[in-house]
Amino acid sequence: MTIFFDELETRSQDAREAAQLQALNAQLQRNGYDPVTDLGGLAALPVLRKSELAARQAENPPFGGLPVSGFAHVFQSPGPIYEPGGVGHDWWRMGRFLHACGIGAGDVVQNCFGYHLTPAGMIFENGARAVGATVLPAGTGQTELQVQAAQAVGTTAYAGTPDYLKLILDKAGEMGVALKITKAAVGGGALFPSLRQEYADRGITCMQCYATADLGHVAYESPAMEGMILDEHVIVEIVTPGTGTPVRPGDVGELVVTTLNPDYPLIRFATGDLSAVMPGRSPCGRTNTRIRGWMGRADQTTKIKGMFVRPEQVAALVAKHGEISRARVIATRDGEMDVMTVQLESDAPAVEDYAKSVAEVLKLKGQIEVVAKGTLPNDGKVIDDQRVYE
Repeated sequence: MTIFFDELETRSQDAREAAQLQALNAQLQRNGYDPVTDLGGLAALPVLRKSELAARQAENPPFGGLPVSGFAHVFQSPGPIYEPGGVGHDWWRMGRFLHACGIGAGDVVQNCFGYHLTPAGMIFENGARAVGATVLPAGTGQTELQVQAAQAVGTTAYAGTPDYLKLILDKAGEMGVALKITKAAVGGGALFPSLRQEYADRGITCMQCYATADLGHVAYESPAMEGMILDEHVIVEIVTPGTGTPVRPGDVGELVVTTLNPDYPLIRFATGDLSAVMPGRSPCGRTNTRIRGWMGRADQTTKIKGMFVRPEQVAALVAKHGEISRARVIATRDGEMDVMTVQLESDAPAVEDYAKSVAEVLKLKGQIEVVAKGTLPNDGKVIDDQRVYE
């Protein structure tokens, strides 16, 4: 028998929409909007994009004049964009996902999300506290030490990007160390079916969620593993990319999310991510709407190794070196790991200098390929995601 996180997960859609409408109108009032008579009224309001939020924050730091309250931390994400964070019970709503993963009291969660500047580490730690689990705040890197710590404290669950767990497990194998990890809660990148199966073959149940630094938890997998179920405290619209117009049910479009967190009232925040609504309900018994998960980007912004790479960063890389005429970032896979290749049109094969600039500007290390000028296609594409998601 399924034990749910709370009664909200199984309420009727009418009860859900009535409660969300009441909370939404409170959020609209905080942002200076008039109330709406139904959730469809959101479509008449403007969409807030990351670029607009960054511009607002530059003019009115740190949160762009949004009516933010009750925060204990301030985080910085690429852009830069600043987000508030709270320490209250399940402030980012991540406990719902961890509960669905079977994580709770008695578990030790090795939290391998970053704790520095960006909020992912705190988001998952806050969720682990909400389900009564113990947290090992491991962060990223130092894989051998990660293995030693996991063995010493008896880690039973992993939280982090999908592919980093494989590095820990492989390192444990090299060291001859047996770990007790049987559950994995992942996010920050695509969970490829082959990698999920590899974890299953090792006795680890791996499930993924969709969350962002700005919004917190948005949607999550349940043990049914049929799409992602929307969180109970967000309103999600699927719109035609670049607009605020909702698509037809089932069509692919851009995820636009309104949070019902009174401490940080984001209204119609455009994620830049593509998805679609799934028909029906999850076999697990949860009654909220499901989406098909992450299906790519509405723009060329691409997540590689858990970090966003944006077109404006590629432009900054070109501007940094006058001899570079054009650049293209290519995302591929090598086994179960993301690979970033940066192609640069240049007459000066200064690969070492370019590698340093790539790491500084794109915040990731990658393979550098210097090509002759006029080689790259003149198609306006600066980020080419060649990974296959099915």
